[in-house]
Formats: sequence, C-alpha cells, structure tokens
Amino acid sequence: MQARINSQLFSFIGSHPLQSYLKHLNDRRKQEVLYYRRLKELQKIMKTDALNTFFQPILRLDSGETMAYEALNRPARTPLFPNTEHFYDFVGQTNQVFLFECYCRNISLKRFIERYQPQAHDRASLLFINIHPQVLLDSTYHSGETLHLLSRLGIAPEQVVFELTEKTAVTDFKLFEKVLSNYRSQGFRIAIDDVGSGYNSLKTLIYLKPEFVKLDMSLIRNIDKNREQQQLVKLIIEYSNHSSTEMIAEGIETVEELSYIREHGVQYGQGYILGKPQEEIIPGRMCL
Repeated sequence: MQARINSQLFSFIGSHPLQSYLKHLNDRRKQEVLYYRRLKELQKIMKTDALNTFFQPILRLDSGETMAYEALNRPARTPLFPNTEHFYDFVGQTNQVFLFECYCRNISLKRFIERYQPQAHDRASLLFINIHPQVLLDSTYHSGETLHLLSRLGIAPEQVVFELTEKTAVTDFKLFEKVLSNYRSQGFRIAIDDVGSGYNSLKTLIYLKPEFVKLDMSLIRNIDKNREQQQLVKLIIEYSNHSSTEMIAEGIETVEELSYIREHGVQYGQGYILGKPQEEIIPGRMCL
C-alpha cells in the first residue's frame, strides 16, 4: 500500500508545475555558480596579467610601409572560456567592464613599448587601442591617468588612436562629440571600427568625424566579386575624401581583395594577407 502511495505521489510531482519550478531553481543555481566561477577567473586574469597581447600591422597600401599596429588582447583557452568571443561576451555582462578596459589599455601600452624596436630611420608607429565608448563617458575615467602613463613609457599621445568598439553603444552624439574633442585636444586620435556593418556605424561616422574609419571585414570579403559591397565602399570612400578621413580596410585575405581596394583609393589595409596578429611586433608585408 505504501509503495503504491509513494508511486502515485512521485507521479503527481512529476506532472505538476512544482517539478518545473524545482528544475528552474536548479538551473538557476548552476548558472549562478558558473557566473561566479567565470567572474573569479576574469579577476584572476587581471590580477596575474594572464592575458596575451598580440599586435597586428596596418599598412599603407601605396608604399607597403607599416604605419600602425592594433593591440589585441586575448585570454588563453580554458573550459570556462573556450574562445575569445565567449570571453568578451561575458565581460560585457559583468560590472567589470570599466576596470577591464582600463587594464587592457594599460597592458597594451606597456607591452607595446617593451616589444617595439623601431629602426633608426623608421617613423614612430601608431598604436590602435580598442576601447568601449561608454568608458570614455564614465566620470571615473580620467584621461590624465593615460597621459601620465604615456609620459612614463615615452609614448606621445599623437601615437595613440582610440578605436571605438561596440557600434551600438553611442546614443548621445552631442555629449560624445564634446568628450572626443577633449581627447583630441590632448593629441589622441579616433578611429571608428566596423564601419559599413550597420546603420548606427554610418551615423557614428557622420557625427563624430573620426580621423580613421575601419571598413568592416564583411564589406571586404570577396569585394572584387560583389557589386553591392563595391557600391557601399565607394560611397564611404567619397565621404572620407570630402571629410579628410583616412580609411583602413579590415580583414583582407586574398590578393584580389587587396588589388581592388588599392585601385579604388583605400589608403590603409589590415588582414592576414598583410600580417597576422603576433605577440612580437613584426612589420607587415605587401603581397602584390
């Protein structure tokens, strides 16, 4: 009798909303534990400098000269962070964005000066540093700290380009324009990343008037074969020529893509065919 009652009870619970609720609580607990473990791992990475910094060259397409490097910070693969995209997605979900951005800025500058060994006749290369727009707007972010660090490292502000990521993040363009004017007055320059990948990136280009625009790799991939991509790139080139903005094509992988953008007036290029991201700072190489 008792066995039958127990069987009926478990059958009732199994078909009852209570089971779904208990499952929900269990899943939520697992997610919270996973979040906590990832957060501790993120904090450990910053504390122990366990982030790898790579530098990818940006070349002048008329001469083949390497004019800049982009600093790319990537974590080692772990079960908690199986790839870089997963890692940065998690960072964006935490309250650590500001601290992490400042950490990346500082470590990029320090490692650049440690590894960069220009020849005597070389001009000083620019350094592109990715930065979330909201960090520049944060009242606790003091540009004086960056200037102090640059002074200690022997880097001029004119060598540093803030590359604005997260194209959907800029909403108050008038406020942001004032903030950028402050940084420009100190010598920093501005680049807009992923231009052409969406409506907001084009709006950002028009309002903020950056010194550099980086054409999104989705526009460059097979551009020699795709008329729609060609038309959009031509419009951006025309706008850039009138606004004295210099263009950088990202994600160039083939000789055909490289030939097309060179022939149509894009000044600079970045991509595997010109130079892969590497921990050592190695100038790029033209393949034409």
